[in-house]
Parts: sequence; structure tokens; C-alpha cells
Amino acid sequence: MKIKSYYDVIVVGGGPSGSMAAYEIAKAGFSVCLFEKDRDIGYPVRCGEAIGYNGLNQYFKPKKSWIASEIKGATLVSPQNHKIDIEFKNETGYILNRRVFDYDLAKIAVNEGAEVFTRCYVNDLIIKDGFVNGVKLKYFSDVVEVKSKIVIGADGIESRIGRWGGIKTLVKMKDMESCIQYSVSNIDIPQDKMIMFVGKEYAPGGYLWIFPKGENSANIGIGISGKYSKKGKSAKSYLDDFLKKNYPNVSILTTVCGGVSCPKPMSEPINDGLMLVGDAAHQINPMTGGGIASGMRGGQIAGQIAAQSLHDKDYSKEYLMKYPQRLFKEFGNNHNRFYRIKESIHQLNDEDLNYIAEKVSLIPENKRTLSSVFKHAVYKKPSLIVDVFKVFAGI
Repeated sequence: MKIKSYYDVIVVGGGPSGSMAAYEIAKAGFSVCLFEKDRDIGYPVRCGEAIGYNGLNQYFKPKKSWIASEIKGATLVSPQNHKIDIEFKNETGYILNRRVFDYDLAKIAVNEGAEVFTRCYVNDLIIKDGFVNGVKLKYFSDVVEVKSKIVIGADGIESRIGRWGGIKTLVKMKDMESCIQYSVSNIDIPQDKMIMFVGKEYAPGGYLWIFPKGENSANIGIGISGKYSKKGKSAKSYLDDFLKKNYPNVSILTTVCGGVSCPKPMSEPINDGLMLVGDAAHQINPMTGGGIASGMRGGQIAGQIAAQSLHDKDYSKEYLMKYPQRLFKEFGNNHNRFYRIKESIHQLNDEDLNYIAEKVSLIPENKRTLSSVFKHAVYKKPSLIVDVFKVFAGI
């Protein structure tokens, strides 16, 4: 298939948020193309691959091939190695096969009429009279210019598309986490529970996770706060020490590392003729660093607003503000609350974390919930009470 010289919308980035935006635009009857710089959609995998049941089922009925494990509970491990088991009452979690999942999302968009091109390296925007109206790219050995009414950047943290289009994409160091994850085999763990470790010996200012992936396999990763990045010990060193002590016989099949941002969502991820979605718009849960579900929602809303914009022939920043306004009503305000909770929880020391674990352990196991963990956390940080209440009340 040849790249055309014009599409109503160009999407840059083939992750879940970009595919959702392309899907919505194509479904509305407009022409849209998606440019992905890598060779394959869905590879390399860059995250822990976790998503909640509602986060996925609100869009599509999951295929079996998408799901590596169903998660029905969690084990939280305190600095003193006190284990707290929590059964999920109302929510099942999934550990995805992202290589399959991302690829299939792109196919869903294509089946609605979107065009997808890989190995497309977008290296500049076309801007005319202050409006973004296309991109310049390299496609294999060809240099190509493609015009559009709107460009949607789904190109990740500190989005180049956003910077070129005049949007501030900078993430403060304190809102960045240094992360590394191993996909391992030869590990014997429950397949229906994720395990989370907290404390300065495990992961200062963050957490260490084990996500089961079936057949004696798991994702084992760590994220430590950016403010600890100059303390002399890397995230990799913490993770390697953990594996050596706890799982010395595992085999590491793949390694993923890099920065994960946990900032507040952008208030204005838009400009004239330009929209950002997913990580590019900081649509990440600041508490967990997870961004699949919120990125998909951001892409869906952006795609729907872009379609309205095309119908009304208005691509101005003022019109496109409908996108962040709707987004903040749906989940952005909650993410701001999560950010405030994260900031306070990161100030808890190991003594505080052990205190919380001891209090939660007194709750009968059949009555423990994630909200009970947060509610005991606020005893140490009373300023969190209102935010925690609003998050778990769904306000």
C-alpha cells in the first residue's frame, strides 16, 4: 500500500492510544493513517502489561490470545517482609500479551478503514499559518510529506510531535521513575496474584512487582523515584539483588528498561490542528505508572473530538479544548488526586509502611481491600483523607 499525500487525520505512534484514536476517526467515516516508527506494532514491549477488567472490557471483549494471566488478588510485601494478601472483590485484572494485543488493536482500526504504516520515521511537522496540517517523514528510503487537517501525537513521553507543535511536554525529574523489567521463566508463583514489594531496600520511592504470565513465567520489574537516581545504586542493581536473593534460578528472556513518567495529566494537550494522546499527553496513573487503559480512553476521546472537528470544519485549539475538558471530567481529575496521594505516600518511610502493613493485617482477610490499605495510609498522612475518599467513591 502506498502512502497518500493527504488524510483527514494523521496519527503518529502505534500503541493502544494511537490505535484507539485511529479506530474512532475511521469509524466516523474520515480518512486516517497511523505511522509507527518501529518494524512491528506491539514490539518492543515497554511496560508491565497490566490492565483492569473494566479498563479493557469497556472497549472490546478480550480475546484469549490477549491474556497471559487473570489476576484476582495481590500480595503486598512490607519492608519487614510482612505479607498482606488481598482478594479483589469487584475487579479482575489481566496481564496482557502486549505484542499480540497492540497488533490486534491496530488491525481493529484497519478493519474500520484506517491505514497503518510501519518503519515510518516522522521527523517534522508541516505548519501553515500557525496550524499543524501535516508531517514530514522517512519511509524506508523515501522522504515523504503528508498533509492533513489534524495530527494526533501518540509518540510517548516528552513527545517530539508535541514539542514541534508548541506544547510543553517536559516532565520534571521528580515525576520520572527509573524502571527496568525482566521477563523470566523457571519461576513458581501463583498465577492469579500479583506481588508488590515496597520499602527502601526493595525500591526506594517506588515499588517492585512480580506479574505472572503463565507457564512458569513472569514479568519482574522495578520503578524507583527520580529523586533517588543520584544516590549511587541503579534500578537494575536493586532488581538484580532481589533476583539473586529470591529467585536465583530464573532465566531472563527479555529485558526492558527506561524512564516511566508519573506526572499530572496535561491540562492542554492540544494546539491548532494538533492533539496528543496517551503517554504523550501524560495520561498515566501517577500512582502505578500504568497507562494502557487511560491511554486507550484518551485516544478514544481524542478520536471522537477530532471527528466532530472534521464535521464542523474547525481545527482550532479553542475547538479542540473539548477534548481535555471531557477527559478531565471522565478521569483526569481522579489522576490529579492520585498524583497528590503518590506525592504523600512517597514521603512515608519504612517505619510508616510497616505500621500500615501491621494495621491492615488485623483486618480479616475476607474483608481486606485496596481501599483499606489507603485508608490506613491516611492515618499517617491525614491530608490524604479527602482525596482517598473521592477516588474510592468514584467522585
